[in-house]
Amino acid sequence: MRQSFWWVALVWMGFIASAQRPEKPSASDIYHQIEKLNFLGNVLYVAAHPDDENTRLIAYLANHVHARTGYLSLTRGDGGQNLIGPELRELLGVIRTQELIEARKIDGGEQYFTRANDFGFSKNPTETLAIWDKEQVLSDMVWVIRQFRPDIIINRFDHRSPGTTHGHHTASAQLALEAFELSAAAAAFPEQLAFTQLWQPKRIYFNTSWWFYGSREKFEKADKSNLTGFDIGVFYPYNGKSNQEIAALSRSCHQSQGFGNTGTRGSEMEYLEWLKGDKPVASSNLFEGIDTTWNRLPEGKPIGELLEGVQKSFNFNNPAASLPDLVKAYALIQQLSDPFWREQKSEEIKRIIAACAGLYVEAVADSQETTPGSTLGVKVEAINRSTAAIQLTRIETYPPTPVEWNNVVLPYNQAKTHSFSWTLPANYPYTAPYYLEESASLGMYTVAALTRRGKPDVERPTSVTFTFSVLGVAIPYTKKVVYKYNDDVKGEVYQPLDIVPAVTSTLKDKVMIFPKSKARDVQVVVKAGKDNITGTVRVEVPASWKITPESIPFSLQRKGETSTLTFTLTPPKEASEAVIQSVVTLGEATYSWDKVDIQYPHIYKQMVLKSATAKAIKLDIKTNDEKIGYIMGAGDEVPTSLQQMGYSVTLLQPESLTAQTLEAFDVVITGIRAYNVVNALAYKQALLLDFVKNGKTLIVQYNTLDDFVTKDFAPYPIKISRDRVTEETAEVRFLQPNHRIMTSPNKLTAADFKGWKQEQGLYYPSEWDRQYTALLSANDTGEKPKDGALLVATYGKGTYIYTGLSFFRELPEGVPGAYRLLANLISAGK
Repeated sequence: MRQSFWWVALVWMGFIASAQRPEKPSASDIYHQIEKLNFLGNVLYVAAHPDDENTRLIAYLANHVHARTGYLSLTRGDGGQNLIGPELRELLGVIRTQELIEARKIDGGEQYFTRANDFGFSKNPTETLAIWDKEQVLSDMVWVIRQFRPDIIINRFDHRSPGTTHGHHTASAQLALEAFELSAAAAAFPEQLAFTQLWQPKRIYFNTSWWFYGSREKFEKADKSNLTGFDIGVFYPYNGKSNQEIAALSRSCHQSQGFGNTGTRGSEMEYLEWLKGDKPVASSNLFEGIDTTWNRLPEGKPIGELLEGVQKSFNFNNPAASLPDLVKAYALIQQLSDPFWREQKSEEIKRIIAACAGLYVEAVADSQETTPGSTLGVKVEAINRSTAAIQLTRIETYPPTPVEWNNVVLPYNQAKTHSFSWTLPANYPYTAPYYLEESASLGMYTVAALTRRGKPDVERPTSVTFTFSVLGVAIPYTKKVVYKYNDDVKGEVYQPLDIVPAVTSTLKDKVMIFPKSKARDVQVVVKAGKDNITGTVRVEVPASWKITPESIPFSLQRKGETSTLTFTLTPPKEASEAVIQSVVTLGEATYSWDKVDIQYPHIYKQMVLKSATAKAIKLDIKTNDEKIGYIMGAGDEVPTSLQQMGYSVTLLQPESLTAQTLEAFDVVITGIRAYNVVNALAYKQALLLDFVKNGKTLIVQYNTLDDFVTKDFAPYPIKISRDRVTEETAEVRFLQPNHRIMTSPNKLTAADFKGWKQEQGLYYPSEWDRQYTALLSANDTGEKPKDGALLVATYGKGTYIYTGLSFFRELPEGVPGAYRLLANLISAGK
């Protein structure tokens, strides 16, 4: 059983760095892979979030040192903001997961995660570990260490400085030090030992830098005698890039965070502080005392001798000349007694053998989506672009289906193809992020199966295994089934194969606000996952709510076709919150899946299946008839929420703003981080301030400390800080309880700040001109009051409002008090 597990573990490890698109390595790439094949040493870098990793160091370790290098991010970045779209929480986590996977493809690392949920900013590790389940996170870290078997662990953050950075950061370092010891302890998480074995890393470091010293000047003057320093500014002739240029390309994959990066060239020092384990004597050799040659393994010497010869005699004009010795080495690797190294090095050398032979193999479906029980058309292709004797002996599929295509001789440069039909089992699992399949808590995702934990990507088991005889040695290659098509602009486009429900449904409005007892339409969009489906749709509501009609029939002829069905929902007279659900019936089967597709050009298409639900709120709220212009910033769903409240909302294009276009509006609202990311505001801000001066209202939502496109984002001085209130349950005190914003048109009370999600607000002003009136005060436990959450000032005849309150989170979550407060802000000018 244990050896079987090692095969499974290394298969998913091997696919971490693989794209849907087949690899087509150059001779230089192949030589680089041979160099890595001849290095037997592993490094695991540990931090808390996507973007925490030091891509310069990961690229250096993977490409210069040639170590197998992993990045363990404790979270998937679910609690951050999104600069490229409206996705937040778990959908943002899906995007950032894929961005990390893409980054590792560039810098040469591998990606891992724990079940920890990024619940938002945390001010210290005590708060963090009160929300995360410490034992579960430790278990996952130990699990990854035991599987990855790092010789060296490197922390991104300092475990000794709680309160000086994000609590997740410090917690990641503290937990890594514990996991360093526990991974070798038989009493720690013994259930893992049925699938893996104990492992003790050699040493653990802290990747320090000037940031931890307060400034570059202080770091330059600091005593570095206890630090390991090395120059990571190396140049790689095989791809013509500096290490920093590779790292910048990797860093630029974090597009949802706006981390586009420009590469540099030249010498650049990196420093590590030894924390625990065997302390090296040499200041620049991380692997001192660790044998990283094939001699590390009892049976490794003959393999090393063979592969050393391959490396020395590699012919860049004819990589296939290395095939005889590579195949001999592959056969010897299969005899290694250590299953970990056997499987790891088998995967590495198999890729090299295929590359040297020009062996191109793929399995392509005739559709990007299919359903359980459906028949899928698949075309397989194999071509040998070397003169070596290669024969395709058999192919096997998962899930199993008979395929008669065996003992196919592959002559030089002659493509062989075969098409077959493949009926998937009726109970075949849907494609979805595995960590979202079960209910999560605020701090942790739920993954019941131990062997699924730590995996970075969506599980797509649909695959074809090709077994080749290469110079008489059987070598299997497993390929995921993919979909590809030709785009008139992009050319050949690859996408993963997704298994989808036969039908999905979406309640068009995820939050529906009922300010009065008047009924309103509810639209359900039904989408076919396969051809020719006929059924009915109903909307389930609590007893106090009324939905009509009871059900609506539909018929869809083509896969992908949609139909919009309209129901009428009547709220109760009293204030009420309800979760409503759309249910589709096809024959005897019912479906209540909402399919969310996430598509951005820098990542592969992602599909998330959620329960087809929405929130309906009968709200005690009064609104006026203001006309609102909204300037989008980094991306949010506030305009949709405003429309739910009954307002007329127009999305404004800042570039085309004029005084005349602004005259049509009573209120202009800027989206989150607008003054950080919307360059046009630099020369349109004067128009907005004149808009206020002439008697209108401008509401500015939070901006970060990043460069502002204009320093004149407010009529009077404001100093933005990092102040925030992360405890959404923190008491909110009214500094001016009789101010019109606190009383009209809705009388606000402490109850309006109950049930807020993730955090009350962020990047509050810490200083402001006396022209502003601060309306609210709150603070996290043990901290001084912060009064900058909501500032209002009269400017000319109008009203200017700056707020760091997290409306962008609260409104999509249907928090009633956030709606009531926003209605008052909108009406402030009256």
